[in-house]
Amino acid sequence: MTGATLTWLGSAGLRLDLAAGERIYVDPWLGSPAFPDSERNPERVDAILVTHAHVDHAESVPEISRAYGAPVYAQTEVSAWLAAQGAVAGSPMGMNKGGTVAVCGVDVTMVHAVHSSAAGEKVIGDAAGFVLELPESVTVYVAGDTDVFSDMSLIGDIYRPDVAVLPVGGLMTMGPRQAAHAQQLLGDPWVLPYHWGSAFLPGTADGLRDMLGPTRRSRVLDVVPGQRIALLPLVAG
Repeated sequence: MTGATLTWLGSAGLRLDLAAGERIYVDPWLGSPAFPDSERNPERVDAILVTHAHVDHAESVPEISRAYGAPVYAQTEVSAWLAAQGAVAGSPMGMNKGGTVAVCGVDVTMVHAVHSSAAGEKVIGDAAGFVLELPESVTVYVAGDTDVFSDMSLIGDIYRPDVAVLPVGGLMTMGPRQAAHAQQLLGDPWVLPYHWGSAFLPGTADGLRDMLGPTRRSRVLDVVPGQRIALLPLVAG
């Protein structure tokens, strides 16, 4: 498989494999029941992006970062919190919404998300999403945990994502109805639905397909945890 690939790791975890061989992880949570066993001892981890401080996004990050010496990029207060636990900070100041950093040749921009960010009862920073602009001229928007919000249209206008990774589980994030509207605000990208499949989350990928209707349901990728999606052929097609 050539070119960059994207792999859903269950819950909100993602792995981006770049054509040059580097691997960027987003919110890898080893505690997820859906985390593939084959992914628990990766050959390499070159960088980690963290959307916010909730346990199912950040709990495993210090451990993985230390084990692989992988720099972590997160909103500034979240970054400092993770660094205090032994994670390798990608930047001494972290980053914040609207900011862009170069990570393994990928331009990573932090964007808004509508969600909370806390560990236990302690509020830590703010929730965010990421836009990843790859060298192959492929752009991936990772929404993180969020509801739909009208400024997704700005993300669509400015970055024109080819692929949008959207939560659809409902309860803790937006569900299929909101995600279908988000897909339109973003400019009709391909959608990798994630953060669904747990017993207490009512939303499903099929629910998103139903909300998009017969003419657009094919824009939803049929992906299971551990399955790689080749980005360049997808976008080119």
